[in-house]
Amino acid sequence: MAEFLQSSLSNFTLNSVKWEAKTGCSPIRKLTPNQIQCVITEDKRRSIVKNGTDSLEICRVVNGMWQTSGGWGRIDRDNAVDAMLRYADAGLTTFDMADIYGPAEDLYGIFINRVRRERPPEYLEKVRGLTKWVPPPVKMTSGYVRENIDVSRKRMDVPSLDMLQFHWWDYSNPGYLDALKNLTDLKEEGKIKTVALTNFDTERLQIILENGIPVVSNQVQHSIVDMRPQQKMAELCLLTGVKLITYGTVMGGLLSEKFLDTNLTIPFAGPPLNTPSLQKYKRMVDAWGGWSLFQTLLKTLKTVASKHGVTIPTVAVKYILDQTAVAGSMVGVRLGLSEHIQDTNAIFSLVLDEEDVNSIQEVTQRGKDLLRVIGDCGDEYRRA
Repeated sequence: MAEFLQSSLSNFTLNSVKWEAKTGCSPIRKLTPNQIQCVITEDKRRSIVKNGTDSLEICRVVNGMWQTSGGWGRIDRDNAVDAMLRYADAGLTTFDMADIYGPAEDLYGIFINRVRRERPPEYLEKVRGLTKWVPPPVKMTSGYVRENIDVSRKRMDVPSLDMLQFHWWDYSNPGYLDALKNLTDLKEEGKIKTVALTNFDTERLQIILENGIPVVSNQVQHSIVDMRPQQKMAELCLLTGVKLITYGTVMGGLLSEKFLDTNLTIPFAGPPLNTPSLQKYKRMVDAWGGWSLFQTLLKTLKTVASKHGVTIPTVAVKYILDQTAVAGSMVGVRLGLSEHIQDTNAIFSLVLDEEDVNSIQEVTQRGKDLLRVIGDCGDEYRRA
């Protein structure tokens, strides 16, 4: 990657022209060579998301806490926090949540206090809490932004948020730039360590960077079925150093042995789609190519998984972690209800060879181009 970025520096004008021709977006004009040279160093378990002097080290597999918001089963507070400790004890020390994920931020606050009391200081230094702010499209005054960030800081019981990932519903309202500038001010005050995005498209990411907002990452939907981030977003990320954190990577559990050799076209013939995530990603399967093609993909993934002595979700996550610009991938956790710590840790030692990748791509290329069907990253949330 370092060689690629160095090449980008020497050919930046040419790359900008190619970028405009390929994506339809005007080339970035305000980035300096020093910004482009921000090289991300990665090892098997952890990575660094960085922009200028802002940086944060995270675990490459992120514990997703959407599942605490209801719809996946009743969450018991004490059992959930105990489970968070088990994940962190196993080296899975990064948790992702949002202000709208029910009690997620509160659970993190209880968890981090137990870490402070029950674990050594060097353990605490590796724990990360990434949260999101999903405001209504109202006027983004400094006071309004500050008030909402203070709520998350209080709920998570931290003086400074490790990462604030910002979501915006309506691009026709340019208030997202005001919000991000106010978030950057709070970062300078020490209330936020890194500013990031979630579900922004390539065009708006470029605009945000041109306005000098030092975002370190963009959290987007990305799976073997949904490869949209690799078509436009990843190229911009390579030029700027912005990283991707992915969710939907195991498609709510659809990418698993549980759904292999099932026929959901027959009522009650297969496992129930009884969670919000299963229902959401089944719609993605339908848009991509349907259940029959998805079964072919699952069979191919099972062959790869059996070859390496792992499970289908392990292969699915590793495949995305190996994609361009991906710093981390989300695996949802049903805290206190079920655990997949062993399978998750197997991701770090798994190496997919050329034969594995080619066999997977031979199936995925038969599916529809979701960029054309749905649009760019995050467009699924903004379609009329």
